[in-house]
Amino acid sequence: MELQIWPGKSHPLGATWDGQGTNFALFSENAIRVELCLFDEDEQETRIPLPEVSNFVWHCYIPGIHPGQRYGFRVYGRHQPEQGQRFNVNKLLIDPYAKAIAGDVIHSSEIFGYPVEQMPDVDCDLLRSKQDDAQFIPKAVVIDPSFDWEDDRFPNTPWYQTIIYETHVKGLTQQHPDIPPDLRGTYAGLGHPAAIAHLQSLGITAIELLPVHHFNRYPGHLVGVGLHNYWGYDSLGYFAPYAGYSASGVHGQQVQEFKQMVKALHKAGIEVILDVVYNHTGEGNQFGPTLSLRGIDNAVYYRLSEEDPRYYIDFTGCGNSLNVRHPQILKLIMDSLRYWVLEMHVDGFRFDLASALARELYEVDSLAAFFDIIHQDPVLSVTKLIAEPWDLGEGGYQVGNFPLLWSEWNGKYRDTMRDFWRDEPCRLGEFAFRMTGSSDLYEFNGKLPHASINFITCHDGFTLRDLVSYNQKHNEANGEDNRDGESYNRSWNCGAEGSTDDAEILQLRLRQQRNFLATLMLSQGVPMMLGGDEFGRSQKGNNNGYCQDNEISWFDWNLSAENAELLDFTRQLIQFRRQHPVFCRRDWFQGREIHGSGVSDLGWFNPDGTEVRDDDWHEHSAKAIGIFLNGEELRTPNAQGKRVVDDSFLLFFNAQPDLVEFAIPSTLQQQSWQVTLDTKAGGFITDGPVYGKSDCVPVAGRSLIVLHCPLCFKTANCADESVQVITCATKAD
Repeated sequence: MELQIWPGKSHPLGATWDGQGTNFALFSENAIRVELCLFDEDEQETRIPLPEVSNFVWHCYIPGIHPGQRYGFRVYGRHQPEQGQRFNVNKLLIDPYAKAIAGDVIHSSEIFGYPVEQMPDVDCDLLRSKQDDAQFIPKAVVIDPSFDWEDDRFPNTPWYQTIIYETHVKGLTQQHPDIPPDLRGTYAGLGHPAAIAHLQSLGITAIELLPVHHFNRYPGHLVGVGLHNYWGYDSLGYFAPYAGYSASGVHGQQVQEFKQMVKALHKAGIEVILDVVYNHTGEGNQFGPTLSLRGIDNAVYYRLSEEDPRYYIDFTGCGNSLNVRHPQILKLIMDSLRYWVLEMHVDGFRFDLASALARELYEVDSLAAFFDIIHQDPVLSVTKLIAEPWDLGEGGYQVGNFPLLWSEWNGKYRDTMRDFWRDEPCRLGEFAFRMTGSSDLYEFNGKLPHASINFITCHDGFTLRDLVSYNQKHNEANGEDNRDGESYNRSWNCGAEGSTDDAEILQLRLRQQRNFLATLMLSQGVPMMLGGDEFGRSQKGNNNGYCQDNEISWFDWNLSAENAELLDFTRQLIQFRRQHPVFCRRDWFQGREIHGSGVSDLGWFNPDGTEVRDDDWHEHSAKAIGIFLNGEELRTPNAQGKRVVDDSFLLFFNAQPDLVEFAIPSTLQQQSWQVTLDTKAGGFITDGPVYGKSDCVPVAGRSLIVLHCPLCFKTANCADESVQVITCATKAD
């Protein structure tokens, strides 16, 4: 059938099906000709010159082109790498606005824009390859966007009540025994009742997924050692969910499956946050393949050296950086973000190496256009926005410097808590700031404690089990002679490197995991835990599992008695946090009484019961500290405007190896304090010992104890209906 080619429209970009045909539109500022390439089931290619160009957007409309049609582009222009122009019509290019992409890039010499056979000639990228690569490049797919969302609603969990669980679509589901084999490792598997039941049983409120944007699974440096990209941080399509996580394998069906997963998670009250990588793409530096943006308009889409545009500015360590100074690239990012909220119903985003997005010139700028347009956007400004507040460029470490609306991965929290519990020098004042929401980083610019995303571990680095089992990384399986990954992990193996039969060491490791988890859940701010830490998942000391799509990274659901015990503890711990607003305050501590209980909202005490003095905050060796949290001095009301009153708590931390006795502070001795949690004893305690007056509380070495006092001050018998009273169960059920 002969195709009709109509002028079409320049908006929206990408392929848009209207029920009768499809509009195609591609932005390229420096192209001199663009061809749309349609592929049939036999891989036969039909090239169609786009007849219209409006504001650098090349476009056409073709009646009769329906969902399922696979396509790509070929773009003509100058090949002058010295000037930043790398057009090559021999390379089929992926539509950056594709809503679905079929399959993976097949690594081969043909996908490079220069003759690879000329390597290792350092100037070989200046030459143009004449090899055609269409058979090695995945094709974009026209989709039908319709989907029955039924009564799907965004959970809209308030920030202060949020608990984040970071995980991988495949890692969590690949070996789950209650998920059907054909659904494991897929969106459908993550949306399966068995996976959701585990998340609900934990009590988390949001799942943060490692990248699901379509990515380059087979970068050349991994193909040579028989590995591939598992994490997905080499994006190729910012609108397309990765096809490899589709259970059906049908072209375009991954979109429907992703939506179904989100709908199922929302029904369970769980938000979906995406880890997004807008700082770089999977095309690498000048020696990388030509897959999409490089061939569409290299000088527009990427940051190039002003002195020598042949080379890429690299703030990311991945070879290139997107050119966020250009309005079209900002539009690409914003269009992508809005698409995932409006069409795919996701609840928020974690921005990988977010500092790179704020570099309008060279330095990071908190007033960059990227922040301005998000701040005023009616869709994105009300989503959850999380920055990884650093990149690899000079001045890239920006913890505490992102503007309003943004929360941040608090790397200082991670480092402080690791040092504290491994008994390394840690300034007491630093520990205090991290426990109470990091007001030193966030309060000055009007932010609240939820600006701090607290974490001990994340995908990048040791798991929690490995953090207490290894002093050194063990990344030999990555094929780089253990050179990759972070070498300074702030870890401690508790006395033996890796596996051991020493019962004492194993018990200490289990206790240290409980210490870290308890610290995380008892801190102000938003806790984020790494998936699998709840039951002691190990990667055998590999702290850089980006290329380990195997048992090293996949969750092992065959839990030992020890791991099952840790899982039960984690469930109780999260439930305990959720029951008590004193651990998830909406505002900052004032250090004074507010409602007249006679005692401040927060107190810091030495083991002898005396208050911490000003000079003590600079002490680096103070590893035993008591914290008083006054549940009757919560300043902010609940959603109905009622004053919230909670139990009060004493937290006794002892990171030293020997037992320390803590005295009950004199101002609190008129009440009885009952032990609720003891990490040495295994966790939560029913009918724990009660202390008061001149009693001393023994806290074992490297452990913490939580004591509670139910409504111990003036409002203990409050009958005022304007007060919401929260009472404590000694065991979190």
